[in-house]
Amino acid sequence: MTTRLDIISDPICPWCYIGKAKLDRALEAGGNPFEITWRPFQLNPDMPAEGMDRTEYLEAKFGKENAKGFYARIEQAAQEAGLDVDFAKIARTPNTVDAHRVIRWAQTTGNQSAVVSQLFRRYFKEGQDISDHAVLLDVAQSAGMEREIVERLLAGDADRAEVIAEDTQAREMGVSGVPTFLIGGRYVVQGAQEPAVWEKVIADLTAAVEAQG
Repeated sequence: MTTRLDIISDPICPWCYIGKAKLDRALEAGGNPFEITWRPFQLNPDMPAEGMDRTEYLEAKFGKENAKGFYARIEQAAQEAGLDVDFAKIARTPNTVDAHRVIRWAQTTGNQSAVVSQLFRRYFKEGQDISDHAVLLDVAQSAGMEREIVERLLAGDADRAEVIAEDTQAREMGVSGVPTFLIGGRYVVQGAQEPAVWEKVIADLTAAVEAQG
């Protein structure tokens, strides 16, 4: 018996990358009782379609003096989670609507987590522009999706409105930061939790299932 786990996330959110790494570690240690679905959230819902220069973005969001120190702390947290990141390679901060569209389509073929992993790695380790359709097509293909189908969908507006609507719905539910984890449609866990937290959640779910029968 599996429990639904909705993960509200943005592929340019470093804490989402860190949170996934910690969850993965717990799943490897304690088994996976979850049916995972990735849900869209845009850290920058007003980001232009072409994105913007990374330095300008950071300085506008955090201030010139704070930007470098802010990401130095995140880089340390990522390394402690076992991730190899290189923020210096990121030249632009992208609009993520198209990335979220690909993640959404991957749900139908069971490839969501593979796509999300690819997006995180390509953005945070390789500095690739994950709004670029060529990059997104490579992500989709390497995760096992049909490249030609994804290419046709990206060329139009398929599911663009649905992604934006889900983002809006998350905000209306009170989600103001990501990652946010919704367990079984009832319980909320926020932030990049340590593996021990997830191991306890998994143990509690396992015990509840055993008690039922």
